[in-house]
Order: sequence, then structure tokens, then C-alpha cells
Amino acid sequence: MYVQRSIAAEFDKRTGAYGMVAVVGPRQAGKTTFLKHAAAGRDASYVLLDDPDARELFETDVKKFEKQYFETRELAILDEVQNCRNAGRNLKYLADSGRKAWLTSSSEVLLGKKVLSYLVGRVSILRLYPFSLGEFLQATRAGELTEMSARRGVWEHATYGGYPKVVTTNDIELKKTMLFDLYQTMLLKDVAWTFSVEDTSSLERLAKYVAVNAGGIFSYEHASRDLSLSFQTVKKYLDAMEKSYLVGRAPPFYTNKKKEITKQAKFYFIDGGLRNAILHAFPTEPDGNAFENYIYTELAKAGYAPQYWRTKGGAEVDFVIQHEGKPVPVEAKLRADSVERSMHSFISAYGPSKALVVTYHGKGRTEIIDGCRVSFTTPAKLTETLGKP
Repeated sequence: MYVQRSIAAEFDKRTGAYGMVAVVGPRQAGKTTFLKHAAAGRDASYVLLDDPDARELFETDVKKFEKQYFETRELAILDEVQNCRNAGRNLKYLADSGRKAWLTSSSEVLLGKKVLSYLVGRVSILRLYPFSLGEFLQATRAGELTEMSARRGVWEHATYGGYPKVVTTNDIELKKTMLFDLYQTMLLKDVAWTFSVEDTSSLERLAKYVAVNAGGIFSYEHASRDLSLSFQTVKKYLDAMEKSYLVGRAPPFYTNKKKEITKQAKFYFIDGGLRNAILHAFPTEPDGNAFENYIYTELAKAGYAPQYWRTKGGAEVDFVIQHEGKPVPVEAKLRADSVERSMHSFISAYGPSKALVVTYHGKGRTEIIDGCRVSFTTPAKLTETLGKP
């Protein structure tokens, strides 16, 4: 069964306006499946650029490559284009020749200056992550949700993640094996090989360190000391993990440098199942950190760029997102009976028109605080409550 992806409508809009559209995101998130489904009924060629022969032809003779894959076709799907030499220059040639191409990339290498500088104005970029909760429920054929079935779906999605092959596998032990194998592949191929990391043992130790400390304010100095790695090594490895879509960053939200945290970011795993595979722990109920990580991923999948807010006096809100040009504070709580003091502080400081408290155990309700509508909601209602970015 094909699962309709949430980016489909936006993708259709972009393909009508651009000759080249790139779909970027983690390995095995469903990029190729999505593009092949979108190309159904069209005269399209498919080229996997992990194939040595196809990659060599693209790198050394782009005109012959064009003749072989584009000349008699409406478009070409170029899969995993990020590791090709001269990718930017050759893609520019194809674009300027009027060729229509859909691209995929499993790392942000495609978005780096060496490639993107050639493609300004020629390519539109969309991100595709593992299944969101809505896509997950579609894939598992959840049907009409009760409060209990919705909570169970959230638990399973938070615990084993949203990678399509993992989601559609019923055997729990096989899910765990698939997640660990995927983590190893991402770490060794997408991170270590792509970004020239030779010390994979230290890379694995850092990945586990980030998994243990996900959602905490990250200190490069502390990580360097705890792992006996140089500051620059920690920075390089973490940057590579982020550009390979293993982890995501939440920078601080601030307007007052004297009173608010301004520099240190938080890091979360793009997929909670991968985080649990690294920790060799698949809990029967989400804990607070796992649930916070989960809400981060759901916000990212919905197209938001989550930040966090913290004052030097200790007031903290898990996430701040921009909606219609205004900040919206979002708290992730297993349980919440009332609006916490830190949320009151943010509302007092910034006067938002709305705020969210997303709970694992709880029902929807609203409170009005100083003119701000605070909505208590569940993960299943999160994007509906927020609306589009």
C-alpha cells in the first residue's frame, strides 16, 4: 500500500514552477518511492547514481549522460546525486539545456556551496523525513482513532520511529534489528564516508552521547572533556551527523542577550527509533526526554524550525516556532494539569496570541492567559491545532 506523503501537494506546486526539484532527507525515508509514485504515467528515466557506471558517465561526460537518460524522456529521476563530482556544474548544464530532473540526496552535501551555488534559481528543495504520525497511522491502517488507540499509536511511533520499512514490519525483534542496521549504515556511509571521518569508534561514542543527552543544552566543552575528543573533532562529527539527517538542531530563541541564552543549541534525533537503537532501549512507555524528542521531530516534519527558549534565571520553554511571523511557545509534557510558570514567563515577555501544551496523557482544552490562547492538545491533533507554517 502506498502512503500519501504530506509534501505531495507542495511538490506538485514546485514541479510546475521549476525544472529541477530536489527531495532531500534521511536514507530510507521514502524519497525514491515518493518520486517514482509521482512520476507514474509519465515518460521518466530513473538513474541510481550509487551505480559506478552511471556515476562515472555523469561525472566525465554529461552530454552523453544527457543523451542516454534525457533525450527521449520527459524527465529523469537522479537518485543519490550528492556524492558525484562536478554535481553542481553538470546539473546546471542540464537545467540550462531545458532538461527536467527530480533529484534525491541523503545528505546536506547537495545543499553546500560547491553544488548549490551553481543552481541558484534553478532548483527548488523539499525535505522528506520518515513518516509523520499522520502518515504512520495511514501506513498501519489505524482507522478511526479512540483515545486509547491514538495513544498506543503515538507510543509505537515514538518508540520504533517512522522509517517506512520499519513501520510496515510487524515483528518487533525484526524492527529493532532493522533500526540498528540502518543506524550503522547511516553512521558509516552517510556520516563517516561522506564527511571523511576515519575514527568511527569516536563517532559512535559521540552518537551515543548525543542520544543520552538529547534535549539538553549541548556543551561542546563538556562533550570534548567527557569523550576525550578535541573541541574541533566534536564540532566536525556533530556537524556531519546533522548534515546526514541523523540529528537535528534546536537553536535558542532570544531577543534579550542579557537575560536569555543566546548561543548553545539543543540536539534531537530525527527518528526516535534510531535513538532507541543506539541506546539499546525500547521503553514500553515514553519517558519525558523521549516524548520531547518526539514532538521535536513532529514539528520538523510539519515544516517548522523549532527553537527553544531559556532565560539565565532558569525559565524554559521546550520549543518556540514561528507561525504567521509570530513566536508560538510549545511545551511537550507526558502529563500537564496546568500551565507552568515558565510558559507564563514567556507569555508575559512576548505576548503571543497562542501557545501549545502537547501531552501524552491528557485531553484537549484551552486556557486564556493574558490574552494568549493556551491549547492543551495531543500529538495526533498537533498539526491541526497549529495549522501550516
